[in-house]
Amino acid sequence: MARGVNVTVVRSKICGITRIEDALAAVEAGADAIGLVFYAKSPRAISVEQALAIIQALPPFVTTVGLFVDMPRAELQQLLQRVPLDLLQFHGDESPADCEGHGRPYIKALRVRPGEDVAASMAPYVGARGILLDTFVEGIPGGTGAAFDWSLVPQRAGKPIILAGGLDAGNVTAAIGQVRPYAVDVSGGVELSKGIKDAEKIRAFVRAVRRAGCDDA
Repeated sequence: MARGVNVTVVRSKICGITRIEDALAAVEAGADAIGLVFYAKSPRAISVEQALAIIQALPPFVTTVGLFVDMPRAELQQLLQRVPLDLLQFHGDESPADCEGHGRPYIKALRVRPGEDVAASMAPYVGARGILLDTFVEGIPGGTGAAFDWSLVPQRAGKPIILAGGLDAGNVTAAIGQVRPYAVDVSGGVELSKGIKDAEKIRAFVRAVRRAGCDDA
């Protein structure tokens, strides 16, 4: 059963989508959400125009998530007036106040350091719909392709946990078995190159997630 919420189905998000064909490949594979990166320093960053084209190509019931890293509030508000995102993902050093008040639900990404008290780090973000746990690498806010120590994830998180960091079709089953998250998030693990997804890798990842969820049930 996923931590913090009584479900046995593990959701999947394919992040760092930069092309319509990759977004549709994720949908066809059965992914629940796609992630669009609005962080200029990321090799997976996209423009407002690219985001609009991708979102307009999607069928219903697919959650669109915008990833932000310490974007000024005024700039974020301007972007949200143009891009109809369903969910915001704050991946920088944003405080709870920075994450609130944008007219969208949000999740907060925390980069886990060795030995970190993850429950204490989560505690301030009471308004978050969920907490995404990624790997801490100095100077890189996300998309590192490295896993962290999954044993640090608290047994009773109190909120849905989205597990990220170094996941791929080869290790996501073990990750789900150990962490029992609400959802998993992948970017580099399903790519041909940074920002360019591999449809077969996406399909293999989602299949592995679904198998793990069935086994957990």
